[in-house]
Amino acid sequence: MTAAGGTTTGASGRTAPVRVLLADDHAAIRAGLRMLLDAADDVEVVGEAADGDAAVTNARALRPDVVLMDLRMPGTDGIAATRTITAEGLADVLVLTTFDLDDDVDGALAAGAAGFLLKTAEPAALVDAVRRVGAGDGVLAPEVTRRVLARLTAPGPPPSRHDDDPRLADLTPRELDVLTALGRGLSNQGIAAELVVTEATAKTHVSRVLAKLGVGSRMQAALVARDAGLA
Repeated sequence: MTAAGGTTTGASGRTAPVRVLLADDHAAIRAGLRMLLDAADDVEVVGEAADGDAAVTNARALRPDVVLMDLRMPGTDGIAATRTITAEGLADVLVLTTFDLDDDVDGALAAGAAGFLLKTAEPAALVDAVRRVGAGDGVLAPEVTRRVLARLTAPGPPPSRHDDDPRLADLTPRELDVLTALGRGLSNQGIAAELVVTEATAKTHVSRVLAKLGVGSRMQAALVARDAGLA
């Protein structure tokens, strides 16, 4: 059974491993990632893809919790594949790429990626990021976090009053609180603590907010919160 936010529980109630699909055009990199992730007891690699089209096809067939996605691949690139996977609700996407160019970061997050890491990340940080994305949280590489936050907080047009914003019309008062928390970059654990609810309840609220807003990631929801004057 799959719970909100991507975590899975078996019939016994125990947390199941995070199921991961690897998407990278280099077989050696996929092999290295598989070896690294398979060494973690709570992570399971369920498939591989060598290009964006195969990533989408395999995500539809395998329904992983997380797709670990390279951006620079032949044919359909990682951003286009991410956009399709998140739009169809097939999995959360954690981008793993060599480059930290602003266009790559912005494109991946706009496509709905839940996280962005560089291939220079330490193995422990990569495994932890997979776990966090599988649990419904977002992850950004330290190298890009400051730049993303700077763009989120940069002066822009005056925000609209949130009660006049049609995108928020279907949100309950509690969901507005959750969206505000997302706008401040809080994790599920942070939202749970602030709203005095369980982390599972926080995940459910986050999933409902994303669904009602029609966005594929927490970062996209944070942008809506900023535009609406909630953050």
